[in-house]
Amino acid sequence: MTGSEAPPSFRLAYVPGVTPDKWVRIWNERLPDVPLALTQLPAAAAAGVLLDGGADAGLVRLPVDRTLLSAIPLYTETTVVLIPRDHLVTAADEVTVADLADEIVLHPLDDVLGWERLPGRPALERPATTADAVELVAAGIGVLLVPLSLARLHHRKDLTYRTVTDAPASGVALSWREDAHTDLVEDFIGIVRGRTVNSTRGRQPEPARSKGGKQTSGKQAAGKQTGGARRGTGGSHRGASGGKGKGRSGGRGGKSRRH
Repeated sequence: MTGSEAPPSFRLAYVPGVTPDKWVRIWNERLPDVPLALTQLPAAAAAGVLLDGGADAGLVRLPVDRTLLSAIPLYTETTVVLIPRDHLVTAADEVTVADLADEIVLHPLDDVLGWERLPGRPALERPATTADAVELVAAGIGVLLVPLSLARLHHRKDLTYRTVTDAPASGVALSWREDAHTDLVEDFIGIVRGRTVNSTRGRQPEPARSKGGKQTSGKQAAGKQTGGARRGTGGSHRGASGGKGKGRSGGRGGKSRRH
């Protein structure tokens, strides 16, 4: 690398309610020389930032435009209704949309549930943000349906929530631009999918080097590893040599240590 080249980095966007801490910690352990920069974005803005190249990948809410963005669904959140602690709904552990028929249901402009038809009675105006809607709930003006993570994000001592069993749910996915699937994106995919540190899936192994320090071709490297890695890293290297793996067996005629 020349003095004018910047060191590699990885830019990860995430939307409110998503907690990337665990994955960031694993990234820092595995790739300490590649800084990971976090940026929180409104859910509605995440796709645009990815398409504009403002982030390498994002933890976003579904749906996304699959013609432009790749996405790996990670989980689907429970939907809850946020209510004052003295509200009648607190008498039940779970409620249905029909149970909210007489309630004023707030519908913020940044809603992420994608209602076909909002339950209950509509408010006179739509709050600009979920945070604004939470303030209105606390003032006794209405109730609010949100993914569980957003209810926790906007926690207040005077509010509580109950699960709504038949409401739409919000899915969270790892997404990136279709034409920008880099090695670092693949590294982060491996982390969120729980791959081990030695997995080579999606990444090409480093070229083998001869005794003189020169890189050998893929075929030469594969030929030297026939029968499995000599020292055994314990990781999966399927596809590295193009042949079928033989476990931990040795060279010619070698017997498996486990048999």
